Amino acid sequence: MRLPSLNAIKAFEAFARTGSVKAASDELAVSPTVVSRHLRNLQQDLNVTLVEPHGRGLRLTSAGTAYYGQIRRSFDIMRQANDEIRRTSRTLTLWCIPGIANQRLLAALPQLQSRLGNYEIILQPTLSRPDLVRGEADAEVVCINGLDAQPDVSTELIAHPLVHAVASPAFCSRFPEVREAADILKLPLIHEASTLYWEQWLEYFGITDLPMLRGPRLWHAHLTIEAARLGQGVALANTLLVEQDLVTGRLLDLSPRPVRLGGYYFLAATKRWGDPDLVVLRRWLKETLGAPPTSALDAAMAAE
Repeated sequence: MRLPSLNAIKAFEAFARTGSVKAASDELAVSPTVVSRHLRNLQQDLNVTLVEPHGRGLRLTSAGTAYYGQIRRSFDIMRQANDEIRRTSRTLTLWCIPGIANQRLLAALPQLQSRLGNYEIILQPTLSRPDLVRGEADAEVVCINGLDAQPDVSTELIAHPLVHAVASPAFCSRFPEVREAADILKLPLIHEASTLYWEQWLEYFGITDLPMLRGPRLWHAHLTIEAARLGQGVALANTLLVEQDLVTGRLLDLSPRPVRLGGYYFLAATKRWGDPDLVVLRRWLKETLGAPPTSALDAAMAAE
């Protein structure tokens, strides 16, 4: 019997594992429309309903759950094979959120390469989360406010930067000076995937009775920072992403006082935590992301 499209099966597996079309599309580096089309084509090919509408998204049907239970074993075998061949070929794969990969890690990659010798380094900027136990990646770096424990996965906080409310000088010239956190609510705000980041920032200053926060949602931190540079509003960004902007005056910090919300975490499978290549990677990341502040501005804020 002819197999369905492998791309369609791959899209279904990613959707079933991540729980959303958006997350699957991020992982596969295709648009959500493509993932949805693959799901439809797979159902038509099998003549079985695998997914069904649920709220504003989709969920697996009972048939879809059973089908995923079968095909995930095949994907596990392939991931194990990839992991074994990767070890043989001395490859090190790091999944990392896009902003920090571009702004901080890319420039320092030659240092890591010199320490690892003949390893082939694969840096994959993505918002998706790999299954580290199954060998989808050797390690990952995430930025999060608190981290839930995962079975068989070890974690370490490697950087805890300050968070700044930033806007362009041109934008600031059009609005009254921000003297306290409540003044921020009078300004156009720029959000990432949701309003949660701003809510946490405002709650840090004791503002809990919040109105509905409005403003564009741009999904990625590097997009919110660029929108702030273009004078479209106020964005939240940590020092690792906007240090040079603050030093050069391209962006201004409107924060009444220093704030730290969450941090950058290094994650790897517990069984591999002590592997020499991961020890080198972890030390390099701590040096690259967790170094003491280098700008006078950041140093002064950190001392407060």
